[in-house]
Amino acid sequence: MEVRAIARRIDISPRKVRIVGNAIKGMGVREAVAALLLIPNKAGGPIAKAVKSAAANAENNYNLSAEDLYVVQVVADPGRSTKRWRARARGRAASIIKRSSHITVVVKEREA
Repeated sequence: MEVRAIARRIDISPRKVRIVGNAIKGMGVREAVAALLLIPNKAGGPIAKAVKSAAANAENNYNLSAEDLYVVQVVADPGRSTKRWRARARGRAASIIKRSSHITVVVKEREA
C-alpha cells in the first residue's frame, strides 16, 4: 500500500528539490532521513520532514511498520511564485522570480 505526505509552499525552487529527492529514491525511511540530515542542501530539511510525516501516516492510519517502509518517489511540483523587481542601471528594472514548491513523498511497504 502506498502512503503519501505533502509539504506545501516550501520556499525552494522545484529544480533544486528534485536533485535531493532523486538521491533518496529506493532508500528505507530511516536511511533516507539520516541521509537528508547530512546533505549540505537547503532542501534536505523539508524533504526529511515530509518523509517522517509519510511514515507517521503509514503507522497511524494503516498500521504499517516503519521498519518495512521505503521511499517510492519524491515529486517536487512548482508552487506559487513571488515576483519582485531589482533596480538596474539607467533607471531600468530587472525581474526576480522567487519560486516555491509542493513536495510529495510516497512510501510503500517492502514485500517479504
